[in-house]
Amino acid sequence: MSESPVIYNVRIKYPPVSAMLSDKLKTITLPSTEELACSDDIPVDNEDQNFLPNILLFLLTSIWADRTDWYFGVDMAVYHTTGVNPRVPVVPDAFLSLGVERKKGGKSRRSYAVWEENEVVPILALEMVSHTPGDEYDEKLEIYRKLGVLYYIIYNPEFWLRDRHQPFEIYKLVDESYQQQIGEPLWMPEVGLGIGRHQGVIGGIQQEFLSWYNGQGDRYLMADEIAQQESQRAQNEQQRAEQLAQYLRSIGVDPDNLPNN
Repeated sequence: MSESPVIYNVRIKYPPVSAMLSDKLKTITLPSTEELACSDDIPVDNEDQNFLPNILLFLLTSIWADRTDWYFGVDMAVYHTTGVNPRVPVVPDAFLSLGVERKKGGKSRRSYAVWEENEVVPILALEMVSHTPGDEYDEKLEIYRKLGVLYYIIYNPEFWLRDRHQPFEIYKLVDESYQQQIGEPLWMPEVGLGIGRHQGVIGGIQQEFLSWYNGQGDRYLMADEIAQQESQRAQNEQQRAEQLAQYLRSIGVDPDNLPNN
């Protein structure tokens, strides 16, 4: 396996973006999500673009089972007012917003419009690079920068050499510019989670996937992994009990008739 190149701390400079909407935009009546398309109608070109983000979603439903103030969207249109037209969305492979309803008005979202979410911008966006060279490193990066997404993650395990990047890159918005972050898993204090890659077995198949981590760098396990651990623990306890019973019999003690005291 070839040695990965060294990652440098990259600072991408852009002109500052005003937080105020233009006078023209202020006069526009913004559409509701009922009127807007729920995606960009562009199908994903490999199964991982849908499968891997959903692993992160399913993990969150367990990690934050007692919280209702977050939303994780997969392949969903995000509408905003920092682009050329509020009817033109950006569609990340996944995004996370904090401080919003888990179910908006008790219903599932068709899309995510920032102006309908009390101006809460996603705190994290994930893009998975596809077979066809895309715009993850330039155009989309600039969209998320202008929108104010704090963490922008680009996952590129297959085509990173083609694109002259690392397989896994995380950018953080600092002073209106994205700075590439070093370290994995990367702890994100504003999110309260870390994120990184892991090699494991899913559905009987060994593969790499993204996962959440706690502040100590420990990976949050999936439901089947927890079940396997509990099963293994029960087997170990049963084995120890059988070993103890054999030992008692070897010294002339009946393990089924032990004194109560």
